[in-house]
Amino acid sequence: MLKKDFDFMLPEELIAQTPIQSRDKSRLLCMNRNSGVTDHRHFYELPDILQRGDCLVLNDSRVLPARLIGKRESGGFVEVLLLSEHEAYWECLVRPGRKIKTDTRFVFGDGELTATVRGESESKNRFVEFHCEGDFTNVLEKLGKMPLPPYIHEELKDPERYQTVYSREVGSAAAPTAGLHFTDGLLYDLSCAGIEICYITLHVGLGTFRPVKTEKIEDHIMHAEQFTVSAETADKINRKKENGGRIIAVGTTSCRTIESVADKSGYITTKTGSTDIFIYPGYEFKCIDGLITNFHLPESTLIMLVSAFLGRENTLRAYEEAVSLKYRFFSFGDAMLIL
Repeated sequence: MLKKDFDFMLPEELIAQTPIQSRDKSRLLCMNRNSGVTDHRHFYELPDILQRGDCLVLNDSRVLPARLIGKRESGGFVEVLLLSEHEAYWECLVRPGRKIKTDTRFVFGDGELTATVRGESESKNRFVEFHCEGDFTNVLEKLGKMPLPPYIHEELKDPERYQTVYSREVGSAAAPTAGLHFTDGLLYDLSCAGIEICYITLHVGLGTFRPVKTEKIEDHIMHAEQFTVSAETADKINRKKENGGRIIAVGTTSCRTIESVADKSGYITTKTGSTDIFIYPGYEFKCIDGLITNFHLPESTLIMLVSAFLGRENTLRAYEEAVSLKYRFFSFGDAMLIL
C-alpha cells in the first residue's frame, strides 16, 4: 500500500491547541466495524455505550517533563530533549546541535542539575550524562518542561493536562492521548457499570511523531518502545477471552502492546520488553475487539493502525465526517470508539 492512500484534508483550525475544560466532555464518534454506521456521543457516556463484561486496557505510562532549557558552561543557550535512557547516559536531542562537542558541559536551573556530553549516536543525537544530588526524576519534575507535539503551538498552563489521571510509571516522551479523556469519576462509573479496567505500560517515544517517508508503507521501519504487561493484567484479559468478554484497547499504544504479546488464539502472556510492531491494513488482530483512539495525522502510522482495525475506506469516511462536523483533532482533540 502507498502512503498517499492514508491522506485526507484537514483544516488547520481543527487541530486542538489546548485541552477542553472537562476531560470527559470531549466528543466521541462511534463507528461499527461491520456496518460502518456512525453515532455521535460524548466521552462521559461511555458507561452507557459499553457492555457489562467489557474490559478496557489503559496505558499507565507517565510523561517525563523531558525538555530542559539551560546554558553551556562556557556560555550560550542550550535546549536538551531526553529521548531514551541507556544505562548511565540518556540519548538526547540537543540544540544548537552543531556547536555541541563531546565533553561539553551544561548547567540547568541554579546549578542543581548539570550534564556532560559523552558521545554521539548513529542518528546524530547526543549521549548525555546527568549529575545531581538526590533523585534525578524529582529534579527533572522541577526543572523540566512538557515535550508537547510539534503541531501544538500554545503554552500548556497546567502540565497535568498532558498526563492521564491514572499515569504512574514515568518514562514516556509523549502522552498516550486516548487516555486523556478519562476522569476519576468516569473510571468509577465504568466500574459500577460492570466494565473491568486493567493497565499495561508502554513508554511512548518521540518516534511516534516521526513521519512515514517511504512511499510503500511496508518499507517503513517502526521505532521500538519499552513495555510491561503484568501477570494481573494478563490474567484479567485471558479470563475475559475465556468468558466471551470484549477486550477494548484505549489508544494505539495499548493496542500495539497487547497485540505484541498475544498468541494466535488471542491469549496474552506476562512480559517486559520492547516492541516495534507496525500494524497496517492486512494485519490480523489476535486479541482486541474494540479500540478507543483520537483522530490522527494524515499519512501517519497511527491512522494506518486504525485503518487496519476499521478498514481504510471506513476510516477515511469517519475522518471526513469528523471534519465536516468540526471535531477536534490530535492530542487534545476528540475521540473515536470502534466496536
